[in-house]
Amino acid sequence: MSISVDVATRRDSFDVDAAFEAAAGETVALLGPNGSGKSTLVATIAGLLPPVRGRIELEGSLLDDAGSRTHVPPERRPVGVVFQDLLLFPHLSALENVAFPLRARGVARFEAHRRALGLLERFDVGQRAHARPAQLSGGEAQRVALARALVAEPKLLLLDEPLSALDVGARTRIRDLLREELRRFPGVRIIVTHDPVEATTLADRLILLEGGRITDVGTPDEIRARPRTRYAADLVGVNAFRGRLDRLEDGSGAIVTDGGRIVVAWPEWYERGDVIGVLRPPDVTLSTELPMGSARNVLRGVVRSVAIDGQRARVRLATSPELIAEITAGSVERLGLRDGVETWASFKAVEVDVHPL
Repeated sequence: MSISVDVATRRDSFDVDAAFEAAAGETVALLGPNGSGKSTLVATIAGLLPPVRGRIELEGSLLDDAGSRTHVPPERRPVGVVFQDLLLFPHLSALENVAFPLRARGVARFEAHRRALGLLERFDVGQRAHARPAQLSGGEAQRVALARALVAEPKLLLLDEPLSALDVGARTRIRDLLREELRRFPGVRIIVTHDPVEATTLADRLILLEGGRITDVGTPDEIRARPRTRYAADLVGVNAFRGRLDRLEDGSGAIVTDGGRIVVAWPEWYERGDVIGVLRPPDVTLSTELPMGSARNVLRGVVRSVAIDGQRARVRLATSPELIAEITAGSVERLGLRDGVETWASFKAVEVDVHPL
């Protein structure tokens, strides 16, 4: 069982052109910044927005084929969807909401309610079966929406920003529930999100969408090792320098980016073409004075932000090119780092891993 998506679609004046595959038993996270086209692609897979080109195939059955004008309507697709705003029917109880997909397929009321109640009880909201959506908490409503998506035993589970509307406490609890249900679900699982924590804790593989185009595909570790865009690098928490590689007189190299130049050890495999250099934030040293060590890369800039998490801190710098450093929270205090403070950043050429694009 698998899904194959290769479509071009349009909403208003925005175009999305994307191709990917996902297998049964695999959880794929579709990530992208706001306005990247995630919701447009979700609407196309769900059948709400027919593609202008291409096809969608699920377990060998065509859902869409623009060439032959095949388009299976949403209610006939074996797809369970949890939309970002849930879309629970306000006039129906939680039980009736969950039973609705079964009733729409002709399942008898008693059987539909029996199966719906079983899922609600499994998700620990059975006691809220007769409450309407307006009477449910955010976490309860999310559980009802997930139960409704699963009740008809779909072949594809499509979750659109499933945790975005929840507070921190509810988000943690629902994430744990989702992780368990995704393991249990035998079909294809696609999570649409902009949250890297949500993606890396729930998904086996990431698909990055930027400006309506897929820019990177891989496991979190694969993307962390070789991010192809600045967005991908920010997502996995590393520095990435993409550009032309020039040979220097001393035998080292320089990656020439739009924002500046980074000295690197010359990769013996290099023949031609652009490259990307990856630098771990802990390998960046910060100081308030010009460093006098052996580091080949010394950049000066102001602090853009400081984010402290426990004993570690991530410092974003407006250097050329821009950098992220990771230091101890104590070093932040010792160096007096805060927004707008000018500082020096340094790192060695050998600490930049260079990869072909």
